[in-house]
Amino acid sequence: MTGSARSRRRPRRHVRAFLPLLLAGALVGPLAACGGDDPPGDAAQTTAPTSTPTAAPAPGPDEPTPTPSPSEPRSPSATTTAAPTTSAVPTSPVPTSPARTTAPAPTTYPSPSPTVRPSPTTPTPTTPSVPLPDPWTTVGEWAGLDVEAFDTDRAVVALTFDGGASDAALASILGTLREEGVPATFFVTGDFARAYPGGVTAIARAGHPVGNHSDTHVSFPDSTNAEIHDELVRADGAISALTGRATAPLFRFPFGDRTPLDIEVVNDEGYVPIRWTVDTLGWQGTSGGITTDVVRDRVRDTARPGQVVLMHVGAHPEDGSTLDADALPGMIADLRALGYGFTTVPRLLAEGR
Repeated sequence: MTGSARSRRRPRRHVRAFLPLLLAGALVGPLAACGGDDPPGDAAQTTAPTSTPTAAPAPGPDEPTPTPSPSEPRSPSATTTAAPTTSAVPTSPVPTSPARTTAPAPTTYPSPSPTVRPSPTTPTPTTPSVPLPDPWTTVGEWAGLDVEAFDTDRAVVALTFDGGASDAALASILGTLREEGVPATFFVTGDFARAYPGGVTAIARAGHPVGNHSDTHVSFPDSTNAEIHDELVRADGAISALTGRATAPLFRFPFGDRTPLDIEVVNDEGYVPIRWTVDTLGWQGTSGGITTDVVRDRVRDTARPGQVVLMHVGAHPEDGSTLDADALPGMIADLRALGYGFTTVPRLLAEGR
């Protein structure tokens, strides 16, 4: 112990004991006492961009994730070819949740059987019809890319949802997708799958593909190849145990952070990274100045065939808002009014480049 630390110590208390001799054989003993304790703390968040509008005619249906594949080791010095074309935008980090003192009530998720409301403009695709290709074939076609949009002639949009922090809006989102007969693609972490197994099971039962969003939402540029491999394997194990399907080839980088080398490492593990055309910014919450109108406008103004929309299934950690879930019914109506239907990422990947 240093002198300064020693000087900060509180002086000990001295307890004196007296033994009065009033009567023979009387005896009194000494006294003693002690005590002390301490608490913990928590963390925060980031921002993102936009794109340009378009409209088009004629939509199409969709299906879930393909089958698994083995992974191969690779040299850390390997380089990659094509990198993404749009500006890099971080996804929302996984907020740390405070310690719970009471067990939360279990979330009730909607029944997977859809009560479809037909639309005059669009069919209602929810069931898979075409088998998806082997993930390794898919990776070969999309190698070196963090896919931001798909080049398709079909007037379809892919709605995607990330799950990392909480499932606060998941029941609402699944309910809306079921009622509207709209398919979507989900990317969840291993931590999310372990924390909300009922939610991940409900996503899969509703027919929505579930991709890999890493195990613990770490920054891949700050991770070694071996650490990235472990993140992917652990997440896939936790998710596939609930969905009955491997997560490959669906993957999304935590925070949206990546380098060309990270893309190559992920490709070598059998995954195609999926970015986004537009981030709704709903994750910034009302405290970040975002509203449901902002969310809807951002999606409508960037609409184009093959658009990938980024949303989240959690609530803002401070203001508790769930803007993506709240805006979803209006967003679907806006896109349908522009002539768009809905599809999933695996379907677009299966169509090839």
